[in-house]
Amino acid sequence: MHISAMFPEAGQPRQPQFSFEFFPPKTAQGVQNLYDRMDRMHGLGPSFVDITWGAGGRLASLTCEMVNVAQSQYGLETCMHLTCTDMGEDKVDEALKNAYKAGCTNILALRGDPPREEEKWVATEGGFQYAKDLVKHIRDVYGDHFDIGVAGYPEGCDDQDDPELLLEHLKEKVDAGATFIITQMFYDVDNFLAWVLKVRAKGITVPILPGIMPINTYASFVRRCNHMNATIPPKWSQALEEVKNDDAAVRNIGTGLVAEMCRKILDSGLIHHLHFYTMNLAQATRMVLDELDLAPSEERPLKPALPWRKSLALGRRDEDVRPIFWKHRNKSYVARTQDWDEFPNGRWGDSRSPAFGELDAYGIGLKGTNEQNRKRWGEPASIEDIADIFVKYLENGVDSLPWSEASITSEADVIKDDLIALNRRGLLTINSQPAIDGVKSSHPVYGWGPKNGYVYQKAYLELLISPKLIDELLRRIEQDPDLTYYAVNKAGVLKTNTPGEGPNAVTWGVFPGKEIVQPTIVETVSFLAWKDEAFRLGLDWAHCYSALSPSRQLIGNMMETWYLVNIVHNDFHHTHGIFPLFDGLSVEDLEKPFEVAGTNGVEPSGVNNAVPNGVGDTPLTNGNTGNA
Repeated sequence: MHISAMFPEAGQPRQPQFSFEFFPPKTAQGVQNLYDRMDRMHGLGPSFVDITWGAGGRLASLTCEMVNVAQSQYGLETCMHLTCTDMGEDKVDEALKNAYKAGCTNILALRGDPPREEEKWVATEGGFQYAKDLVKHIRDVYGDHFDIGVAGYPEGCDDQDDPELLLEHLKEKVDAGATFIITQMFYDVDNFLAWVLKVRAKGITVPILPGIMPINTYASFVRRCNHMNATIPPKWSQALEEVKNDDAAVRNIGTGLVAEMCRKILDSGLIHHLHFYTMNLAQATRMVLDELDLAPSEERPLKPALPWRKSLALGRRDEDVRPIFWKHRNKSYVARTQDWDEFPNGRWGDSRSPAFGELDAYGIGLKGTNEQNRKRWGEPASIEDIADIFVKYLENGVDSLPWSEASITSEADVIKDDLIALNRRGLLTINSQPAIDGVKSSHPVYGWGPKNGYVYQKAYLELLISPKLIDELLRRIEQDPDLTYYAVNKAGVLKTNTPGEGPNAVTWGVFPGKEIVQPTIVETVSFLAWKDEAFRLGLDWAHCYSALSPSRQLIGNMMETWYLVNIVHNDFHHTHGIFPLFDGLSVEDLEKPFEVAGTNGVEPSGVNNAVPNGVGDTPLTNGNTGNA
């Protein structure tokens, strides 16, 4: 979505909006941590995020990579910075092509600062001299695909402090095709509002987004003001100077000062959007939003269009259906399907495509280091120990399972006791949902879609089942016409009673005057794809332990011999219709320790296939196969 399209027409009601800026970290771990932080901060409800440009070299390519990940895997509407520094036209075109392929539709076009080793800014040979030249090039090549933002300077910039000349340059950038303005950070709100009036008097009508820098520490506040030549109001200096050695007090007072400034900006009626320079930190920005009553709350819940966050990759914005198997692994689903050939009818695509790809290509393995995962899940030596981990997950005693990256949601509360009872008997539930008969769509758990709609869903269970129980369980299912199932083991032996390969909708929404929305489905081909991932995740867990340990052999044996089963109760009126199936079923000898076989480096029987590439006694790193 274009940023300029996020602003309502004049005269229409205007709810204040906000956005966040991030910059590429210098280390790989920093990048992953930032992805996690961006994902969490998305929950605050920003209209978009933007990612700064690292001129030339690794950081420039990292910007493109981060835009791609943010758009496709995290579903974040993203604006990519692009500068002229160290960028010939060929590099600019490559960056724009990458942004286009990532599904990005917003670019912030900047001249950029000179390289650190240079005193003055000089255009790269074959590059662009000014930001307006970059704007014109983007517009000439891509037409209206990109919304193009440019920088505004209420207090001047490094190499130009003539305010009239800067306004003229701003007008030239807009005339070249720019459609929104983001300003440099400032704290002098009166000067900023006077500048906005001058911009409008110049005939510039595009949206203006003021750059807001929350205050984290006194030292960083002063350093950034000096670097940007930002005026510090005397009131601010006095209030912060008195507590400058107390970081908590600085942040609290700074929050109040920044929030007061933001209120004055919004109350002016000239500005309706705040752009926060987060410095890759969350707390100070969150505090300002809380102070302004802009953060989501029970009174102002976010109302997503669908129960999951959609990918915004190229060609995927209109997807409105997803297989339920990836309910707790959204990023894995997006990454796994990003190269499927087609996305017909605005749906999730044709999984039969030869572009489905190899499993290892998508980075779907277990998260965390071996040590972290052993600490999280302990060292189980029996089925009862495994069951206890699942029960702890249901009781919020552990924050994830190999098959569920996040904590269990309140959606499961109505069937939690039943789930706990199943797991205590060794029937391991890795995915579930209760039947829902017409819950109002504004409900905080199921809230999605337009107001006044209703959500319906069928009861659904996905379990790992012992091979000794599978035949009896399937016999019981076959006796109930309301139940359909798929069951498969790691070797790919599939059993099912479904009438065909077509999809079965298990969650859908009904809204007045609109089509039925069916966001989650069950179907054969995607279940088989999930089968590969599900057993792979279990083996990754096993590989967190040395080859001859009871935990490695126990989990490896389960992945080699147990069945992955999903069951749908197709009458959505029955919340607990699935659970009578399991009456009297329990894994034998739950508490019996798994018998460790193999000595002197010989692989134990039944686990050899669970240890790829001849891995020996050393645990694998981060779930990857191969020699550690």
